[in-house]
Amino acid sequence: MKVILLERVEKLGVIGDVVSVKDGFARNFLLPRSKALRANNANLKVFEGQRAQIEARNAEQKAEAEKVGETLDGTSYILIRQAGESGQLYGSVSGRDVSDAIAAEGGKVDRNQVILEKPIKTLGVHSVKVRLHAEVTVSVDINIARSQDEAERQARGENVISSAFDEDRQAAAEQAQDMLEGGAGSHEVDFG
Repeated sequence: MKVILLERVEKLGVIGDVVSVKDGFARNFLLPRSKALRANNANLKVFEGQRAQIEARNAEQKAEAEKVGETLDGTSYILIRQAGESGQLYGSVSGRDVSDAIAAEGGKVDRNQVILEKPIKTLGVHSVKVRLHAEVTVSVDINIARSQDEAERQARGENVISSAFDEDRQAAAEQAQDMLEGGAGSHEVDFG
């Protein structure tokens, strides 16, 4: 199906382009969301008559998105989640979780604006893209930890998973040394 784009659509084109797309994509996504019109003579005339208004509206929305993007870009948000010893989350962090975290801090982002290539399933600081407008994308950091203290340590750049293993190894070595020196269970008791 041939359509006329009413806004920039990634990997398709910009305002005014006549592109060929699959029927389902046009019927289920582009047309209902007013991102495109069917390409026929009547719609081409309507589009040319309203082109200036459409471009002005798009420029206004882009400017608004850039303003919001300036406040969001580079910000960091903390999500407290349960995880195993190896840092694997019980579940995953989705776009909805990210948008809820941003909303809790006073930002306004819809979950469909959060772009995750794959669900986040590990502890740590993850960079997530947020598309505020077809031409405006910002990046935010999501700090996923088991506790507030762990989140602060991760924010400083510490790898809490490897440091936990190091602490366990060090404690085991101290216990072994203590046993070798006769410290554990070798108390002399006078029963007399």
